[in-house]
Amino acid sequence: MNYDLFNGDADGICALLQLRKAEPRDAALITGVKRDINLMSKVDAMSGDKITVLDVSMDKNKNALAKALTGGASVFYVDHHFSGDIPQHKNLTAIINEAPDVCTAALVNGYLNGRHLDWAVTGAFGDNLKDTARSLANDLDISEQDLVSLDALGTYINYNGYGPAIADLHFDPKDLYLKLYAADGPLDFVHNSADFEKLSTGYAEDMAKAEALQPLHSNATSAVFLLPDETWARRVSGVYSNDLATENPERAHAVLTLKDNGNYLISVRAPMINKSGAAELCMQFPTGGGRAGAAGINDLPAATLQGFIDAFEQAYSA
Repeated sequence: MNYDLFNGDADGICALLQLRKAEPRDAALITGVKRDINLMSKVDAMSGDKITVLDVSMDKNKNALAKALTGGASVFYVDHHFSGDIPQHKNLTAIINEAPDVCTAALVNGYLNGRHLDWAVTGAFGDNLKDTARSLANDLDISEQDLVSLDALGTYINYNGYGPAIADLHFDPKDLYLKLYAADGPLDFVHNSADFEKLSTGYAEDMAKAEALQPLHSNATSAVFLLPDETWARRVSGVYSNDLATENPERAHAVLTLKDNGNYLISVRAPMINKSGAAELCMQFPTGGGRAGAAGINDLPAATLQGFIDAFEQAYSA
């Protein structure tokens, strides 16, 4: 049995698109909303199974990974989040790079020697690594207008992945992956798919609501925003954080989304001029994790909100 496990955001989807365009394989697709990262626990691996894992923290999947390897499955693992100790096992091939300007789509692009570079560029844009995306795009023979289109597509794919449940999204990430795979490249999807228009319209409408928000706290080095418990807010939490970071590169940002249970979903973005500290901060709290430049907490108890805000401000004080 073959399994393809991938984060439901732009980076995970675009990483898998490159791999399966270059190396087609019938496989069970396992994904979910962006914050659904314990994907290996959903596989009952057996000896001889081939498992590909893309853009989810190895540290968060270490027990299920060990079980799969011990059971005789082979695992190809590519990621840029905090990994913890990487097992040394003959059945594991791991490409892990936690550098702040690296994403999984870019790592897969290196592995494939640029065979589907347009999808790598799209994934990097979606992960808000604009400089990385444009650097990769130097080897693409496309116009500036087409590059802007790849930026938009990556952003919209990423936007679609946010929300605590599939019902909050415009598309199930698995279905969106299949729609993108059927296209003749990202620009074909942009120019010829009604699904692109649905994502574009949804993004514009949701972001217009977000832009009217005022921060709970703001100074020269950090800002905290609170999104309401509404569907549109759950969808924009990540891309809104990215926009804030891009527009205010010297400031750290925390975007809080109120959840049905009274707790908070949190997205943290380190300053663009110093992409560090986000994962370290979020990992101080249960359900927290991520990478140096961008991290989050899936379920912060309401009683610890002020403690988080204090820790956030201290982490990014001048």
